[in-house]
Amino acid sequence: MNEALPEQGVPAGQVLDEIRALRAGDRPTHGGRLFAYVYDPAVPGLDELAASAHALSAHVNGLDPTAFPSLLAMENALVGAAAKLLGGGPGTTAPDVVGSVTSGGTESLILAVKAARDARPDIERPRIVVPVSGHAAFAKAAHYLGIALDLVPVDPSTLRPAPEAVAAAIGPDTVLVVASAPSYAHGVVDPVEAIAAAAAAAGVRCHVDACFGGWTLPWLRRLGEPVPAFDFSVPGVTSISVDLHKYAYAPKGVSVLLHRDAALRAPQYFAYADWPGYGMINPVITSTRSGGPIAAAYATLRHIGDDGYLELVGRTRDAVRALADAVRGVDGLELMAEPESTVVCFTSTDPGLDLFVLVDELTARGWHTQPQLSYAELPASVHLTVTASVAPRVAEFGPDLHDAVAAARAAGPVALPDDLLALAGALPPDALTPELVAGLAAGLGLGSGTGGGPLPDRAATVNRLLDAAPVRLREKLLVEFVSLLQRPSY
Repeated sequence: MNEALPEQGVPAGQVLDEIRALRAGDRPTHGGRLFAYVYDPAVPGLDELAASAHALSAHVNGLDPTAFPSLLAMENALVGAAAKLLGGGPGTTAPDVVGSVTSGGTESLILAVKAARDARPDIERPRIVVPVSGHAAFAKAAHYLGIALDLVPVDPSTLRPAPEAVAAAIGPDTVLVVASAPSYAHGVVDPVEAIAAAAAAAGVRCHVDACFGGWTLPWLRRLGEPVPAFDFSVPGVTSISVDLHKYAYAPKGVSVLLHRDAALRAPQYFAYADWPGYGMINPVITSTRSGGPIAAAYATLRHIGDDGYLELVGRTRDAVRALADAVRGVDGLELMAEPESTVVCFTSTDPGLDLFVLVDELTARGWHTQPQLSYAELPASVHLTVTASVAPRVAEFGPDLHDAVAAARAAGPVALPDDLLALAGALPPDALTPELVAGLAAGLGLGSGTGGGPLPDRAATVNRLLDAAPVRLREKLLVEFVSLLQRPSY
């Protein structure tokens, strides 16, 4: 790795060549073989359009909308588009929807929790009710904002929370109840109508997290899919988040947080005037905001249009169906749920077929999937986020999946040493020192990955260790493993 601050400046072309060389080691962001992290519609010219729009507004600062009205206009247009798509705006039962553009789903969720907390200053120890399938960003929000998290289990068969269990979890200190549409891990839509009704009966806000695939649900309904009610058409839904840098296919990072009306949004703001500088007023967490992502999202939505999204969602739905059929065609694999949105998630029913080894075998064949660890009664699984770019490659996936399964069976399950398994089951998280983790990482083949070096090609052993560890120890291991990777280059 070259120094970021050399003694003498480096020519622009050389710098770009260096970045291209670094990027060569990344997962492929285009081509329909990466089932996580990025969203590719395979629309010709869209990348160039978004990059040009980003460049036009990259140096515009969203801190003061009166100084840069272009950014305010584009932000309001994005909010209006999201509101209209999700059951709000003129002529609906939620005509007064307002919103803000954020940097991503996590910021949207943190702000939804903040608004709910700050709307109830009378509650000394606020709490939020979240199904265990709710995104981890809610736990992050609770941690950052000093809020207690009341988790509701999901049914192992339906992967949804029972509405009566959600209602029972609501107490006098609850400030927010959460539902997902759809959930990230398994792609199923929670029973939003019943959850929102329970929240409304208790006088509590209800947030629908539609960050992941919520942008696709209205078009799926138009294509004839049985999408349940989940948006502002549902009484009791007070806020919704939806990411534009996912299935709206805008570049990172743009999300929209919507509230049913301005009074509900008001506690989201932060204002401060008790200092000699400028009057600070922030609708979101950041103060300075580049206009680049907002302009890129505006350009993306304008270019694709309603008809374009309908076509992209149709292609994605067809790809989901074909991938699910490929999974059904393999003995020993089972879908965690029948696909409802843009996710195919499957598990292994064969003790001789280690999912983590299968993930490595798929990677070796050019398919980059996302392993999910076991949790409570839910087994480990493999998650596929399906985008429109996957459709042309679907026919290749089935044969490669069969080959990968055969190779995984031949290799056999990962076998951790008995002493390591015993350690994972008994070690208190606080006893996990950086030195211990460094030795453990070296033994697992991660030693070469410290300090920004090359990472190992296979991760089945690491995933098996994480899967064997209790949740709190798992969290500590994740922190320490990543800490080993994030070291300065000198």
